[in-house]
Amino acid sequence: MDAATKSTQHIELQVGGMTCASCVARIEKKLNKLDGVSASVNFATGKASVDYGAGVSPERLVAAIEQAGYTATVPAPSTSVGEGAGVRADVDSPVLLRQRLLVVVMLTMPVIAMAMVPRLQFTHWQWLSLALAAPVVVWGGWPFHRAAWRNLRHGSATMDTLVSMGTLAALGWSVYALFWGTAGMAGMTHTFQLTINRADGTGNIYLEAAAGVTAFILAGRYLEARAKRRAGAALRALLELGAKDVAVRRDDAEQRIPVDQLLVGDEFVVRPGEKIATDGVVIEGSSAVDASMLTGESVPIEIALGDSVVGATLNLGGRVVVRATRIGSDTQLAQMAKLVEDAQTGKATTQRLADKISAVFVPIVIALSVATLAVWIGAGGSLSAAFTAAVAVLIIACPCALGLATPTALMVGTGRGAQLGILIKGPEVLEMTRRVDTIVLDKTGTITTGTMTLLEVITADSQQPGEVLRLAGALEDPSEHPIAKAIAKGAREKFGDLPAVQDFVNRQGLGVQGNVDGHAVVLGRPRLLAEWSQQLPPELASSIRRAESQGKTAVAVSWDGQPRGLLVVADAVKPTSAEAVAQLRALGLTPIMLTGDNRSAATAIARQVGIEHVVADVLPHDKVETIKQLQAEGRIVAMVGDGVNDAAALAQADLGLAMGTGTDVAIEASDLTLVRGDLRVVTDAILLSRKTLTTIKGNLFWAFAYNIAALPLAAAGLLNPMLAGAAMAFSSVFVVSNSLRLRSFKPLT
Repeated sequence: MDAATKSTQHIELQVGGMTCASCVARIEKKLNKLDGVSASVNFATGKASVDYGAGVSPERLVAAIEQAGYTATVPAPSTSVGEGAGVRADVDSPVLLRQRLLVVVMLTMPVIAMAMVPRLQFTHWQWLSLALAAPVVVWGGWPFHRAAWRNLRHGSATMDTLVSMGTLAALGWSVYALFWGTAGMAGMTHTFQLTINRADGTGNIYLEAAAGVTAFILAGRYLEARAKRRAGAALRALLELGAKDVAVRRDDAEQRIPVDQLLVGDEFVVRPGEKIATDGVVIEGSSAVDASMLTGESVPIEIALGDSVVGATLNLGGRVVVRATRIGSDTQLAQMAKLVEDAQTGKATTQRLADKISAVFVPIVIALSVATLAVWIGAGGSLSAAFTAAVAVLIIACPCALGLATPTALMVGTGRGAQLGILIKGPEVLEMTRRVDTIVLDKTGTITTGTMTLLEVITADSQQPGEVLRLAGALEDPSEHPIAKAIAKGAREKFGDLPAVQDFVNRQGLGVQGNVDGHAVVLGRPRLLAEWSQQLPPELASSIRRAESQGKTAVAVSWDGQPRGLLVVADAVKPTSAEAVAQLRALGLTPIMLTGDNRSAATAIARQVGIEHVVADVLPHDKVETIKQLQAEGRIVAMVGDGVNDAAALAQADLGLAMGTGTDVAIEASDLTLVRGDLRVVTDAILLSRKTLTTIKGNLFWAFAYNIAALPLAAAGLLNPMLAGAAMAFSSVFVVSNSLRLRSFKPLT
């Protein structure tokens, strides 16, 4: 490692004040101008991930962000990994935005109703409209005005700028018309005039336009904030998997303490059904451990004296005593949380389509409005007419339809998706669905059912399969082991009630034994039968080897001193998985299986569903590295998974899809959630997302097309602000109608 690498440090700063993707670009540009600094800003988590050299201090990084017009704080050292991870404290919370939105909607509805329905226009109705609309524009639109002022101070403009200018201009002109024009006179009525005229406009008010635009844009901001607020939920859910307290042995006595008080070297007791508190080594006892949160595999791991165990895994069998070897941020669970956080932070942010266009559109509109005012005054026109034309330019360009373009398509698309078992988390997800060319599929719980299933009963000569299953199922019925549950379930489905078991003994790591219907029954590994001097006949031994080569588990059954047969269990392939893989190929995607299972088992499953590329024997961090390697090859990667062990890979992938039958951590780390456990829904999710993206782009095009087509008319004084409001309303109706077409989306499944 060279000196330059050694001197490079890493820090994550909490950034406040960001309102759109253009803010991200501005902060990154400011930071990356510093010598030796490489920065990536994540809008979803509100964090700046910065690598910096020896000549730069954290204080200088904070100062650079503040110079760009935002706030930044250096996170205080924490004793637990993930503390506060992914939490945006700087933005308006969804709760506060929802409260603001509800108040704004209640005030706006009567304003729009009075403006559009002449029968509601009683004497002096316009003054009530002003009283209702003013707080909507000033207080309700404060987030936009604040952002616009900040952008103005730093010489930039975003959609917030246009929203703020348009709504304030409409409100300002209405106030002028009411107090100094003819709009405040008793008996004034408000009607749409679709004919072009050169009226001075002092008899018209545009309060419904100002309040309506504010309400629509605020609704979009609320939907966005609610999605962004969920960004840290994956880490919080992951950390909540751990045990909360632990029974530790100190001074020859057992006492229960909070897990964060556990020290390296402490000996703690783990009873059946309890989670292992932290990483350690077994010093007493033996058991079976459910490590699916780590490996993703449903088959339990047998542990005994000297074996290593991982914190947050579940003890299924006997009592064990563990000596702690790693605690806090050093544990494997904490490292998995860090993987998820790193993958989210390093994820490329997608510039929102509206902000991309606004980078050019907003300055042009502002300049055109000012130029319109100047040209009219210079040409000898009245100040009132000049101001009317300038306001009309701002009004016609004010992005009411633009504010609806993404939220309405997203609401309809996600609503239709929810009916089909598909949850789309935000507009950023949609762009990636069009570009994906490779799809990585987890095996357990995604391609397979994720639970052990009895597949086959193999008998020795002259034995009846039904009798083998009946006695084996009865013996396994008292056990909580997943293999035992699969056998007992298979027997119960065939015979209903099962015989009672007497003298039941659970042999940890080997199997079970007991008396059923007067028979001394032994079930488990061949080694357990060998202890009773029972050797499997060659045909049964060959069947065990064949089953294991296919990734299945076979247990032997004997009674009255004689081996009688085998029971084969495995994680079965879902009936629809092969069809789903074929559908994904038809979309032009290359499927790859990625699993922590052994290669022989993975290859056997892949062959059944038609997958040619298999990556097996991988741990969670290996899954992340595999995704990174595929991305380094230039592929756009989608990942489908369901377990905690998939969370980091789902976050790293360009598009993460979580099976809703899986863990909360995987769901929170993903971009798309598939409520149903059917892999075919992946195809529907991609198709619906692409259709929704196409609708959003169409909405954006028409939202601008209506306004841009009318801009020359407004600048020429041929379009008064009232007509501009009508055009804006029409464009909104079109956008909503176009979005509603997504309700007719037909799935393939």
